[in-house]
Amino acid sequence: MSDEHYFSADPSVPFTREPVTCRVWGHDLDLVSGSGVFARGRLDAGTAVLLRETEPPVDARRVLDLGCGWGVIGLAIARAVPEADVTGVDVNERALLLARENAATLGVADRYRAVTPADVPADATYDEVWSNPPIRIGKQALHELLLTWLPRLAPGGRAVMVVGKNLGGDSLQRWLGEQGWPTERVASAKGFRVLETRRAGD
Repeated sequence: MSDEHYFSADPSVPFTREPVTCRVWGHDLDLVSGSGVFARGRLDAGTAVLLRETEPPVDARRVLDLGCGWGVIGLAIARAVPEADVTGVDVNERALLLARENAATLGVADRYRAVTPADVPADATYDEVWSNPPIRIGKQALHELLLTWLPRLAPGGRAVMVVGKNLGGDSLQRWLGEQGWPTERVASAKGFRVLETRRAGD
């Protein structure tokens, strides 16, 4: 995608849509990705590991898909957990457009919304946060991102994330613990760590 990063707010590369079909937790998802958005035309390896190595959060009612891209994680949750309301958050307007289109296609637009961080109500809290976080924004920016959104977890809530081992998955796990966010590795596959973070004191 030239040298432009997928986390640009308004990618300048020409916009072309590309279909992606995947099966998650027993549901077939026919989705659309696009140029200027992370993992165009494919389910990226990290997200694939995350969804394969976990079970759907059947008890969650308010879920945040952090760095949602074109929406596959949050939309998979919305399909698998009919009682869940899912909010996808991203800075990439093109990704948000695709996520909304995908929600409409899957028939879950009433329970899935994709918005910029500024459009999330200040008092919103979540039972679970799911994410394939944008590691390549840099360590400091990633730490700020996580320390902004993890406090949105409700009491007893958890975050589920996938991070490449070679991109600092193990050091991120340690750092989260040092910040008061106890984090366990719940799965490891194909060079990725699936991490589960709990609210401190819960």
